[in-house]
Amino acid sequence: MVAEESMNSHSDILFNKTPEQLRRLGARGGRAHARNQRARRALLTALPQPVPPPAAPAETAAEAIAVLDAQLPWLRGAEKRVSRNQSPR
Repeated sequence: MVAEESMNSHSDILFNKTPEQLRRLGARGGRAHARNQRARRALLTALPQPVPPPAAPAETAAEAIAVLDAQLPWLRGAEKRVSRNQSPR
């Protein structure tokens, strides 16, 4: 059968190359891969240093609430949640 012969003979898959030619092609690809990897690693080491994190905020939320409570006494405690079961004060 023709189908069985082509399955056993890998000439269709290997494009009629000898094993030595295939070995050379594989070696060439391996060298190219290694060269590309070295180039990528060289680029990674040349990256700039990371930016330091931003400074801490000047005031906290609790400090801001205290300032607003001092300025606007009628809004004192507005940030607190009130339960539905509690009557408003």
